[in-house]
Amino acid sequence: MPQGPSAQTLLRALDLMIDGPVRWTDPVPQRGPGVYVIETVAPSPEAPLDHAAIREWLDRARELRLDGARPEATDLARRLASFWIPDTPVLFIGAAPRSIAGRIAAQLSTPLGVRRPYAGAHWLRTLREEPRWRVWWARTDAVEEYTDALLSAFAEAAAPLAGALPDGSPVLPFGNLETVTGERRPHGITGALVDADADPEMAARDASAKRRAKATAARAPRASRAPATPSSRRRTVTSAPGHAGERTHVSADGLARLEAELEELRTVQRPEVIRRVAAARALGDLRENADYEAARNEQSFLEGRIRSVEALIGSAVVIEATGSPEVRLGSRVLVEVDGEQRTFELVGSTEADPQSGRISDRSPVGKALLGGRAGDDVPVRLPAGEVRYRIVEVG
Repeated sequence: MPQGPSAQTLLRALDLMIDGPVRWTDPVPQRGPGVYVIETVAPSPEAPLDHAAIREWLDRARELRLDGARPEATDLARRLASFWIPDTPVLFIGAAPRSIAGRIAAQLSTPLGVRRPYAGAHWLRTLREEPRWRVWWARTDAVEEYTDALLSAFAEAAAPLAGALPDGSPVLPFGNLETVTGERRPHGITGALVDADADPEMAARDASAKRRAKATAARAPRASRAPATPSSRRRTVTSAPGHAGERTHVSADGLARLEAELEELRTVQRPEVIRRVAAARALGDLRENADYEAARNEQSFLEGRIRSVEALIGSAVVIEATGSPEVRLGSRVLVEVDGEQRTFELVGSTEADPQSGRISDRSPVGKALLGGRAGDDVPVRLPAGEVRYRIVEVG
């Protein structure tokens, strides 16, 4: 009997550095952000539903409806079972934007039908055999992109086993109810979650669950290995521009350009290079796979540029126009040199583009002009010798 993809298969296909497994009920030793996969060691041809848990869910969520009507437990179980993909180990693909350990602990401690601490994958609580589940994970800052890539890889690999899914249903692990892009499973269930504080007894259970989640996350040891980001096994990490605590001076337009570049890198280029790495890896032997090596090198450069732009934006100080008669950062300066007039704009080093007239305040010309006024003659020491610049106008 063919079997669906495993957690290791999915994570390795994206070249993530895998950690695990641990039992579903044990603390995960990773407090950083990343992705994780819950799987069972005993894939089943039919959904191993816990009918007692489903009845308790209905008792708790009084407003739960199936296709607009209050269902019997057997009707609800039948609908849930229709989304089970036979003989597939992977039960859920999760995203943890802050802490993998914290997200899993919160998920584990949230009762079925309760919205908090974290109700993601609440369908999993309708299944039996939780002791046979285990968790694999990978540390990455590109959480949304890798979650999307993992769900896409799962859909492709599990498609041959998913022929019995209801019409219009995306191919997802049983615990995932929608894709990263918002494509929802057509399950017809509404009112499935309630706030614990609506019922005193439930509120007490919810508070207890939160305490257990905190205690579980606190018990998780800090990971000793370096954080795994895409291509971390080969990449030499370069430090952020400037020294610790140093500010980056940029114009408002320059900051907007950096923010637009970061958005492009994160939302367009990063998902594309992740897909290229996965596609190239699928071609076979990595030792003689030029496409894979090229994609990995591009991924390494891209992640380095993302970190660099993030650092620049995080340390940015916007240059404000002051109207000062003295040349300062942000000033436009009309100068005369060797009988020709030229216009410079003094900017921070990250925006410097001499061909466009934007010169850094750290360049020889920029340093010399700083503090000057209209009418001043400014000597500039260049490799070819000293050149005198006459400041005509400061704006």
